[in-house]
Amino acid sequence: MHTNTTILHLSDIHVGSPHFSKDLAENVIAYVNDVKPDVIVITGDLTDNGYVHEYRGVVELLSKLDTKKLLVVPGNHDARNMGYVVFERVFGSRFPILEYNGVCIQGVDSSEPDVDDGHIGRLAYDLVSQNLSRCKGFRIVALHHHLIPVPGTGRERNIPVDAGDFLKLLLDMGVNLVLSGHKHVPWLWEINGMVILHAGTATTLRLKAGVPPSLNVIEVTKDEIMIKRVETRKLKEAVIYRGYPQPREPLPVSTSDDLLRELEEAVQNLRDKNARISFNTRHTTSNEPYTKCTRHSSRA
Repeated sequence: MHTNTTILHLSDIHVGSPHFSKDLAENVIAYVNDVKPDVIVITGDLTDNGYVHEYRGVVELLSKLDTKKLLVVPGNHDARNMGYVVFERVFGSRFPILEYNGVCIQGVDSSEPDVDDGHIGRLAYDLVSQNLSRCKGFRIVALHHHLIPVPGTGRERNIPVDAGDFLKLLLDMGVNLVLSGHKHVPWLWEINGMVILHAGTATTLRLKAGVPPSLNVIEVTKDEIMIKRVETRKLKEAVIYRGYPQPREPLPVSTSDDLLRELEEAVQNLRDKNARISFNTRHTTSNEPYTKCTRHSSRA
């Protein structure tokens, strides 16, 4: 990383929604074109219902933004009404990857057609692992759904069903920063040295009580990152993080291999003249131990 990199993080634009605000959109356009970020990352819900005319409005809005690079992932609203087909025609891959100035950003589609709940899936794990293993430098993953619940967002449709497995994968791959949106409430968590940054809605009035519309700005340098939250009504900025995320190796899931070996040895000592029991342990693709118990009879 030779120079500073400015990343602007938008989410939940909801073009086509009755809550979409043209005034807020104009504020966002003015702010972006003043900052001129190197990269804009949009973490889903660009549209309200995935319709073609809504995507047309999204493209019109994005064409007014001054940036060098753009990375977009779909949200649950974008996947409605076969909107995922339109998304791929307009933006290309639902798992885009972008490398710029020593920063590597992997986009992930956590949406499912016509379902608000999030899901990433094991097939995506392999793709993400392969792409991130080739990345050198600062690693970012961007997706729509929260991987950790955010206060004040309720219990429903909050995190992907496989959030725990995916979080462990990201820590194993040394991801520094995770970007997401979905519930219109901005927040920041830090887990095992990895920063998880949630964006609010930038351009709608569908807001929780007391939560203003906002976007995030991330300044990445060789030695640290600085994250600012920007309220899009008055374009008021506040620094919410300064430091350098250094993901640490997660705790081991279990020590079941050692326990099973001890159990196998103990059971082998209990053989009788008619039968013996052996435990054969192997690993599934999820690294969860799978144990098969077989009874061997000495009778013909």
